[in-house]
Amino acid sequence: MSKFTEQLKIILPIILGTAIFAFGLLYFIIPNQLMEGGVTGITVLLNYAFGISPSLSTLIINIPLFLLGWKVLGGRQILYTGVGIACLTLFLGLFEQLIEAGFIIPFRTEHDFLLAALYAGVTIGLGLGIVFRAGGTTGGSDIIARILSRKTGISIGRVMLAIDIVIIGSSLIYIPLEKILYTLISVFIGSKVIDFIQEGAYSAKAFTIISDHAPEIADIITVKMERGVTLIPAVGAYSKQAKHVAYCVVSRQEMRELHQIVKTADPRAFVIINDVHDVHGEGFKEE
Repeated sequence: MSKFTEQLKIILPIILGTAIFAFGLLYFIIPNQLMEGGVTGITVLLNYAFGISPSLSTLIINIPLFLLGWKVLGGRQILYTGVGIACLTLFLGLFEQLIEAGFIIPFRTEHDFLLAALYAGVTIGLGLGIVFRAGGTTGGSDIIARILSRKTGISIGRVMLAIDIVIIGSSLIYIPLEKILYTLISVFIGSKVIDFIQEGAYSAKAFTIISDHAPEIADIITVKMERGVTLIPAVGAYSKQAKHVAYCVVSRQEMRELHQIVKTADPRAFVIINDVHDVHGEGFKEE
């Protein structure tokens, strides 16, 4: 795979993700006077308070942050953030023009703000999830969080949470408390969608089987289910006896069959089942 193709596989999702994010912001958030966290929240507040275009404020705020991030964090780390900032600014400007020309009619509601909050969370979360999965960001508070984390040792997540609390709390000056509460629903839904996109739409189950008959169970799984099994040497802490632990990953649909195989082979087997995400390899998703 050429270097250009590799770069394209990163940049195209960032373009798609920022387009979805910009659409969600202008179609659901701003028309219903909801809020967002981070620097995006500042652009939304500036729009509510002074009527400043979100595309313009996004560009003005992010340029000094980008230059600061480039100096402190280094060019390679901040490169895709620059792509995200540029694309977000471009799509915000594009959708603003389409809305102003009447080609897109924003979703406005007088009563059902829950619906607006849900759809806002889904679209914003989907857009950001795609951008983050590609290794990019939309700039803003992410740059601030990385710099402060490096300087203070505080985790990026905590810094971003503190920034969001300050910005959303400040919006009480212009937005009723009811809208802030709807915003929290939107933010919660958005975070879950981001996690879903980040971890992968495909999820499976990992079985850790501790049994005196682990090799026999592994053979049955291999033959009947055509699934790979890893045998891990282990020693019982109480009995001090050597044994094997069988580890196997299956799809959700195969859980019942595997459970039945283990129960039949060894009713006393100790079985641990964990959720696993984004499974790659033979029999599962291939890149």
